[in-house]
Amino acid sequence: MRLLIALIFPWFAFFTIGRPFAGILCLILQITLIGWLPAAIWAAYAVSQFHTDQKIRRALGP
Repeated sequence: MRLLIALIFPWFAFFTIGRPFAGILCLILQITLIGWLPAAIWAAYAVSQFHTDQKIRRALGP
């Protein structure tokens, strides 16, 4: 679900993973039509890294 959000609303994806400063930068980038594609790629990468970090934390345990 977050990956779909990252493609449609890239700036909002950063807020869902707890990175508001990156979300604001992404919104500034997304304002231009040329910047939409890099913003979407950046958001999709950040969401995939977030999922990888979550898996590593679960594997290592408390």
